[in-house]
Amino acid sequence: MKLFAKPCIRFRRFLVPAFTFVLGASIVAPAQKPKLPRPRILEHEIRISRDPATGEMRPIPSGESESAPSGLAPVIRSRVDLVEAQCTVTAPDGTRVRGLTRDDFRLWEDGTEQKVSAFDAATTPASIALMLDASPSIYRELRDMRGVARSLAQSLQPEDEVAVVAFADETQVLLPFSRDRKLLQAALTSPQLAQVANSSQSFIYQAAYLTAVRLFSGRAGRKAIVLLTDGQDSALGLTWDPQSMSPAAGANKSLKFQDVTRAIAASGIELYVISTEPRPRAMTGEWLSAQREQPLMTPAARRSGIPLYTLYLAELTRQVGGELYFLREVGSLAEIYHSIALKLEAEYTLGYYPAAGVAKPGWRKLKVELRPDERSNARVPANSQITHRAAYYVPASSR
Repeated sequence: MKLFAKPCIRFRRFLVPAFTFVLGASIVAPAQKPKLPRPRILEHEIRISRDPATGEMRPIPSGESESAPSGLAPVIRSRVDLVEAQCTVTAPDGTRVRGLTRDDFRLWEDGTEQKVSAFDAATTPASIALMLDASPSIYRELRDMRGVARSLAQSLQPEDEVAVVAFADETQVLLPFSRDRKLLQAALTSPQLAQVANSSQSFIYQAAYLTAVRLFSGRAGRKAIVLLTDGQDSALGLTWDPQSMSPAAGANKSLKFQDVTRAIAASGIELYVISTEPRPRAMTGEWLSAQREQPLMTPAARRSGIPLYTLYLAELTRQVGGELYFLREVGSLAEIYHSIALKLEAEYTLGYYPAAGVAKPGWRKLKVELRPDERSNARVPANSQITHRAAYYVPASSR
C-alpha cells in the first residue's frame, strides 16, 4: 500500500489548483468577473456641423458626408410627435406624492391648455446616463464609486438601464445602456477612469451634447443624464456676456452652449447636475426660482460673487429642466444618486399632441398644475409642490 500512497498525493496536488472538489457534488468552476465592452470614444463616432440654412448644429455619423441626410438629424414633420412632460409632486414633508392619475393634472403649452393623451406613473423603464468628469481637478471625488454602484443597484428598478460615460478632453462610453448591475459596478470602478483623467482639459458641454445626440438616439421612455463635474469647461469660451452662449452669424461651426441645451431639451432628457464646488452663498433656492425666466448671466450675479462656471451649470438646468446639487451639502455621491433614483421612481409623465399641430421650430413653454377638484385634494396634501421642466425645444432642419 505504501507504494501507491505518494503517487496519489502528488496526483491530487496537481489537480486541486484547477478544480474545486465537493464530496457528493459536481465540480464547480470559479466565478468569472464581469467583462466590460471596449470603451467607445463618441468624438470618433460622430462629427458635428452647423446647418447654414437653419443655424442649428447637426450630428453626422462618422464616414457620412455633410451633404448626406443624417439619421441623427431632426426632421420637420407636418405634425408634431407626442411631447412628454415629466413632473413630480412633493408633499410639505419632502415625500413624493404617488397614486395620482391623468385626471389629476392640467397642462399648457405656450399658454394654451393641452389634452393629456398619454400618462405614465413611472411604470416604464428609465434610461439613465451617468456622466463623470474625470479631469484631474475632480478625479479625487471618484473614489467612492463602489458605494455609488451599490446605492444605485439598491435604488433603481430592475428594468432601468444605466450607461456610464467618463470625459476629460474626450467622451468615453465605459458602459452602454445596460440592466446588468455587476457591469455597472465594474464600469464605475474601472481603471479606464484613471486613463481618461490623464488630460488636464475638461470638455463638459461637448460631452453632454454628444451623450444626448448619440447615446440617447432612438431611445423612448423616461430619460435622464446625471452629470458630475466642477463646471470648469475648457472648450466653449463662455463669458459674462449672454451672447457667448449663442452661435455668431456666419459659418461658425464650433459648438455653443445653446446647441447643448437645444439637444438635451429636444430629446426630452431630464438633467441632474452635481457640482463638486461649494454652493455660492448668493445662489439660494429662492434666488434661482426668481431667475427662471431670464438668463442668469447678469451684472447683479457678477457682483454677488457667484463663479461664472457654477452659474452656467445653473443656467443649463434652468433651460432644459432639472436640478443642481452641491456635493458638499449632501455629503456623499451615493446619497445624491440615491435621491435622484427615488425622484425618478416617483415621476409622472404626461404626453400630449400640441393643439397647434404644426411643428414650428423653437422653444415652447410648459406649465403643469394639479387639477383643483375634491378628488385630487383628497390625495394630495395641502401646500404640495409640483416640479417640471419649464420648456422643450422643437428642432429645425433644412430639406
